[in-house]
Amino acid sequence: MTVLRKANKAIDYSAETMGVIGWGLILYCMIMGVTDVFLRYALNTAVHWIGTTVQIAMVLIACAGGIYAYRHDFFVKLDVVYAQFSSRKRAFCDILTSVYTFSFLGVLIWKGWQAAELSLMLNQKTPTVVPIPVYPIKYLIPVCAAFVLVLVVRQFIRDVRTVIGR
Repeated sequence: MTVLRKANKAIDYSAETMGVIGWGLILYCMIMGVTDVFLRYALNTAVHWIGTTVQIAMVLIACAGGIYAYRHDFFVKLDVVYAQFSSRKRAFCDILTSVYTFSFLGVLIWKGWQAAELSLMLNQKTPTVVPIPVYPIKYLIPVCAAFVLVLVVRQFIRDVRTVIGR
């Protein structure tokens, strides 16, 4: 097995793992959301950390879900026009628009990493009764964006190969 095939399998496995993590986080949000409502309104007891952890989980769902969605081509496209193109023409359009994708991911990784470093330096915590560190979540955003960048580069290479006829 070649190195590229092993790398492709590792990328696909990691993306599937992110999908499972996202699924688990969705369950966590549902269970904790219902628990918070039950405790607050049925038992008149507020649990201060549930809301904050659900918000953090939602950020992580976006990170993990973005990776999984890109891997399975679930992102929304202008299918009215795009679906009518041949695979070669679609690949060419993807190559043209990849400039925006690379730019967005580059800025997200660059500025996200700077924000995470600043958060760590300031020892940033949530302003709640239970202070939860924010910097681990802030570090996960550029890390997940870098993973999406790997997926985008792989798709870009596939598109180039499609356009040149390989």
